[in-house]
Amino acid sequence: MKIAYISAFYPFRGGIAQFNGALYRALETEHEVKAFTFSRQYPKILFPGTTQEVSQNDSADPIPAKRILDSVNPITWTRTVRAIKDFEPDIVLSKFWMPFLAPSVGWVLSRTKKFATNVCVLGNVIPHESRFGDEALVRYNLKQSHGFLAMGKSNEQELLGLFPDAKYFFHEHPFYEHFPPRVPKDEALRKLNLPKNKKMMLFFGFIRDYKGLDILLESFSELGDDYHLIIAGEIFGSFDKHDEIIKRNGAENKVSKFIKYIDDGDVSEYFSAADVCVLPYRTATQSGITGISMNYNLPVIVTNVGSLPESIGENGLGIVCGPPDSKLLASAVKDYFENNRSAEFIGKIKSFKSKYSWESLAKEIVRFANKLKT
Repeated sequence: MKIAYISAFYPFRGGIAQFNGALYRALETEHEVKAFTFSRQYPKILFPGTTQEVSQNDSADPIPAKRILDSVNPITWTRTVRAIKDFEPDIVLSKFWMPFLAPSVGWVLSRTKKFATNVCVLGNVIPHESRFGDEALVRYNLKQSHGFLAMGKSNEQELLGLFPDAKYFFHEHPFYEHFPPRVPKDEALRKLNLPKNKKMMLFFGFIRDYKGLDILLESFSELGDDYHLIIAGEIFGSFDKHDEIIKRNGAENKVSKFIKYIDDGDVSEYFSAADVCVLPYRTATQSGITGISMNYNLPVIVTNVGSLPESIGENGLGIVCGPPDSKLLASAVKDYFENNRSAEFIGKIKSFKSKYSWESLAKEIVRFANKLKT
């Protein structure tokens, strides 16, 4: 079967490109797959980070994607449709996560649905940080697909809130496997110049308001000197307000900051140094960070938002602390360490990983697309 896959791919960086790359590799084992990606994803003036692409030294998987679609140049939209049509795909696979990209991707999909089966992988249906006009853009993009993949109940609810008769299937978010292997904890601590003999927590990934790092930092008013937090990720905006919380809670010696984009080749050190990964999110659908954490058999502590409770709590992969609140979060952290719960969760993580693989997701997408044709 021939599958055209349009989304963000290498050399773009971040969780979306990592997800697409892993799924591409699984699909290509049994099908002919061609990736189509952006020549320009966001204009520089609209991108709050330092760069949209991987660095020269990053070990990201170099997916052979055709860079053709400019999100703000309609001339390239026609070229993209023509290139996809020339490939003669049976399935056109896309991923939705950002209303800004809806006009370009949606326009392409409105044409490809005439000669192929469009399947859309849902990221954030409703944006975490929504703006006027977002819902109209979401509707425009999603109505161009014949069916959808949801990876959480919140995905499902948001989709059906917009399109009650939508055809979709559900699959858990697979765990990432392309990162370097785990290293001994002492080695990771030494490389990162981190203190030994501490209860080590990790906050990983892009730092944005909805991810609640401030809530986690406020929890340090309830935690003793034997607790330590690694912050590893690039911030969109200023870190000043977080520094103020750290200072106010006297946690300067309890927090190690790596405020930068973490290249794929360096990810292992951070997860190997940690005893638990904490996601203090205010809002969420599913999170790619949990997929990385599970890859390293590292349990997680999450807030009770979006699909995190069902993916983590219901499967016994970590602790769901309740709503995003610093005292509740501190209580969950204490429970994890004081009751030595890591072994309990690690055993379940290992068992769970074997069930929800990229290979199983690839097979389900193709099976679903074939059903849509009948």
